[in-house]
Amino acid sequence: KPSVDSNQPPKNATKIEKLKKKLRKIARIEKKVSSKGIDAADEEEKKRLSKKPKLEKALSELHEVDVHDGSGHESYDVLQARAEDKLGIAQEYLDLAERHPTQMRTVIFHTRRVLKTMLEQYQLMEECLACNTLGEVRAIVDKMRNYQKNPEAFVFDKDKQAREKEALERKRREEGKRKAYEARMVRKAKREGKSDLQHYLHIGAEVPSQTTITKLKALPRPQALELWKQQHSQHCLAFHLESEGCKRGRTCAFLHVDVLGSNTFEEKDEVAG
Repeated sequence: KPSVDSNQPPKNATKIEKLKKKLRKIARIEKKVSSKGIDAADEEEKKRLSKKPKLEKALSELHEVDVHDGSGHESYDVLQARAEDKLGIAQEYLDLAERHPTQMRTVIFHTRRVLKTMLEQYQLMEECLACNTLGEVRAIVDKMRNYQKNPEAFVFDKDKQAREKEALERKRREEGKRKAYEARMVRKAKREGKSDLQHYLHIGAEVPSQTTITKLKALPRPQALELWKQQHSQHCLAFHLESEGCKRGRTCAFLHVDVLGSNTFEEKDEVAG
C-alpha cells in the first residue's frame, strides 16, 4: 500500500479554491441583502446568488474525489464543506429529532443556533420561534433553501424589520432597567446587613409561565393581583393580562419579560433534551 502524505494538497485543489472564492463573493452579497434587502443587489449579483446551490454541489463533488486518503476516513476538506452547509446540518438534526423525539423548545433552540444568521437574513426568526411541530420547522428550512436557489422569491419586508428592531430595543431597555434594579436591591441588602446580598432579588422575581397567565386571566382582577404579588411582584401584570399589553410602555417600572414556555432564548441559554 503506498504511503500517503497528509500535507499533499488535494488533486483538485485549484478548482476547489476557485469555487470557494466564488462562494465567498456570494456570502458578501448575502450579507448586503440581509441588511438592505434584495433590491440592494444588482442583476449580476442576483445571478450569482442563484448559482450558489450549483457551486456548493460542485464543490462537494470535487471534495468527494479527494475523500479517500488511504486511511478510510474523510478528508478535512470534505468535513469542512459539510460544516459550512448550515441548512444540511439543520436537516440532519431534524431527522435525528424525528427518530429520537424531544421537546419542541429544544428542537427550536438548536435549529436557531445553527441557522441564526440565515433566519435573520430571510426574516424568519419569529416564525421559527413560533413553531409547534417538526413539520413547521422543516417547512422553514425548506423555504430558506428555496430562497437560496431563487433569490427573487425573497421579498425584504421593511415593516417587519421595523417591528423586529423595536422588539430588540425594548428588550435592551428592559435588560438595562433590570440591571439598575438589581444594583439598587443589592445596595439595600448591604445597608441592612443581609448575609445574602441577593435577598430582595429573590422576592417576586419568578417569571410567570403560560399556564399561570391562562389561569390568572380566568380569575377576577383582585384575586389575580393577590396571587401575582406572591410570586411575580417584580413583573408587570398589565403586560401579561391586558389584551393591549401595558400602556406605560418603556416608562413602566415593572419588568416586561416574555412568559416561560414561549420559544424565546438568550445566547447563554442551555436547553436539555
